[in-house]
Amino acid sequence: MGECDECCDNCGCRWKDVWRLLLCLAVLIIVALIVVLIVAFAFVRQVVVTVDDASLSRLALVSTPATAFAYNLTLTLAVRNPNWAMSFKNTEPLEAAYSFDGRPFDRVRLAGEGDTHGAKKTVLYRVTSGSDDAFVALGSAGEAEFKKENATGVFEVEVVVSGEVKYTARLSKCKIEAKCPLKLQLALSGETVVFQQVKCKLAKTDKNC
Repeated sequence: MGECDECCDNCGCRWKDVWRLLLCLAVLIIVALIVVLIVAFAFVRQVVVTVDDASLSRLALVSTPATAFAYNLTLTLAVRNPNWAMSFKNTEPLEAAYSFDGRPFDRVRLAGEGDTHGAKKTVLYRVTSGSDDAFVALGSAGEAEFKKENATGVFEVEVVVSGEVKYTARLSKCKIEAKCPLKLQLALSGETVVFQQVKCKLAKTDKNC
């Protein structure tokens, strides 16, 4: 009887050790899951906006009778979501505004309200826009700058990408504003102009974004 009792005692100890090990593993798994969720959803990485390609085939100053631009501009804008777990949805339309010497002259829509952007995804927006009379309030200083750049055939045009988004599992909405300063060589008919990718500078966001 003594040997049997000793055997049962040993078996009981072994089962207790197994349950302790399983309990420890369960705790470790729960802690690891909590850490993953915190890393995935507690911190937002801002979007990355670049101009991958751009071509300017016309930029002329006209009067109708106010000052205006006749222009043709083609852009390829890339918007990358660097968050590996969080997608986002546009709560306002995503737009690109064009300006010369700090004066806006046109605005185009890239994506509509409600459009979604997946985690770790890059979306390309190819935009071709133009006008024969896009109003621009240059003023005398702006007209002088236009004449200076027109003489060289290289124009400095700024593109500002703006919108508002809401990330997965977050209550707050986040404004996006990315400024993309471009130096564009006027491309004549049949001429190929090489363009170097431009990384846009994001405006500072609030602490929740």
